Amino acid sequence: MTALLDVRDLTIGFGTSAPVVDRVSFSVNAGETLALVGESGSGKTLTCRSVLRILPDAAQMRGGSIQFAGKSSAQGGGTAGPVNLTGLPEKAMRDIRGNLISMIFQEPMRSLSPLHRLGGQVAEVLRLHRDMGRNEAKRAVLEQFDKVGFVDAERAWRSYPFEMSGGMRQRAMIAMAMVAKPELLIADEPTTALDVTTQAQVLGLIRSLQKETGMAVILVTHDLGVVANMAQNVVVMNKGRVMESGHASHVLGAPAHPYTAKLFAAAPMIPLVAKPARAPSHDDVILDLRNVSKTYTMRAGGWRRPMTVSACQNVDLQLERGKTLAIVGESGSGKTTCARIAMGAETPDPGGEVLFRPDPTAEPIAIHAMTTAERTSFQRQAQMVFQDPYSSLSPRMRVQEALTEPMEIHHIGSAADRRDKAAEMLRWVGLNPDMLTRFPHAFSGGQRQRLSIARALTLNPKLLICDEPTSALDVSVQDQILTLLEDIRERANLSYLFISHDLAVVARIADEVAVMRAGVIVEQAAPDTLFYNPQHPYTRALIAAQPEPDINRPIDLDLVAKGAGSPLLWPENYRFEGTQVPALRELEPGHMVRCHA
Repeated sequence: MTALLDVRDLTIGFGTSAPVVDRVSFSVNAGETLALVGESGSGKTLTCRSVLRILPDAAQMRGGSIQFAGKSSAQGGGTAGPVNLTGLPEKAMRDIRGNLISMIFQEPMRSLSPLHRLGGQVAEVLRLHRDMGRNEAKRAVLEQFDKVGFVDAERAWRSYPFEMSGGMRQRAMIAMAMVAKPELLIADEPTTALDVTTQAQVLGLIRSLQKETGMAVILVTHDLGVVANMAQNVVVMNKGRVMESGHASHVLGAPAHPYTAKLFAAAPMIPLVAKPARAPSHDDVILDLRNVSKTYTMRAGGWRRPMTVSACQNVDLQLERGKTLAIVGESGSGKTTCARIAMGAETPDPGGEVLFRPDPTAEPIAIHAMTTAERTSFQRQAQMVFQDPYSSLSPRMRVQEALTEPMEIHHIGSAADRRDKAAEMLRWVGLNPDMLTRFPHAFSGGQRQRLSIARALTLNPKLLICDEPTSALDVSVQDQILTLLEDIRERANLSYLFISHDLAVVARIADEVAVMRAGVIVEQAAPDTLFYNPQHPYTRALIAAQPEPDINRPIDLDLVAKGAGSPLLWPENYRFEGTQVPALRELEPGHMVRCHA
């Protein structure tokens, strides 16, 4: 059987330096999924981009062949059989890109035009490659938008990329890649920006399309759970070379190469042993959210009345000093809104308040009723680590300027003192002080996240709010960041409000977990209790959607669909509509569930 894609001895380099992809070989058959696994910088993305001949200008393909046996075989010269994509004329390649071979890129904001609506951008694929009329293309795109999980496909069609969240933009990119039903789909970290329930649905969509069309998939990912659920074969790469390859059951079950074993050992996992619930003491609470709600008024346009949207309602949370409180939930559940209110960046609706107690003996301060002096003091003691280190670090500022700026704003120390502090913080996060003169673009994604943490620590805060700090990192870098956060928490007695959708990460770092859905907390407990005795249907869906690196434990898509669906479809005891929510009831000490009596 001829492989749909056959890559042999592929070698790629920049200038006169050593190859960054060195004699890489693999093949993928129609209807099959091949996973490319490895740390950032291992050459996975360059390998995939070479298939479409969209390498950076400075990159050279120094050797090897890429044979494609799809419908394109006649495009290279009229004879049947595989064609070598490396020697195909550019005109023939344009017929293949987006049509026979599609790619989902990791960073959707860089791949989508900010000047054009999403619907038009996706429909362009069909008009170019399928010669569809405007109305026919729109119908096909709306159908695809429904499949990738847009609640309102018409609204998504009319929206610009900047009006959508990162997860929504990723769904649009997936729709663009899949709307033409390609023979080969290259997915470069397609679920990085998605929460676990949406991720499960997208993976199920890709599998169903594979079954429907016989499409092959090359999956570039650092999530070993995704690999276990999707791939038949696995190729493990490190520093541009293949370390190990084979059937997924063999590579995942009994890795032969030490690098593969090390990579798998770094992957966070939900613990295997449950523990009884621990009743929080709440004797020393550093952050206290009381009856916090937030409602936004949205303009509807024209003569229509403005709409009100409830981002969160009646949220009560207490963070103990020196502990980690995690808030989990899918995109749009209200997690980040709660974090912004806790930071004072958003004002809660009347009736809610946020209290901050800087020291155990101090009187609590109402964050949204602070004086100018109190706010300045609070901003020194509470810092935030954002999800995207690319956007949170100015590309025009050297690392030294980025780290010393907070100290300059708060008039801390002399210029020499601030430089010394910046160097110390770099050492704290495992970076060399010699890097102070570099710009952010000279660092990897993991290193940039370390820089963001270092900047947050320069003011010696007591509270750190982390908004998805590991979502875009490969497993080894993620492990390093989590170890770093744990170490810093112990050394500096920090308290963390940790926002995440990755339950395995939460299971490792959190002392208490609050699960949010539709703006309300539906369940709250210690991780070891929550993960082994979940009561709420949404919590069960989140746990079921968490991919595990075990091919014998696939994602239960039916359970995910039931729990992640509308609250009106939940079992009667948990069902609610709008703001008419049941009370949060204590089942046992330290374990609360929102349900009817």
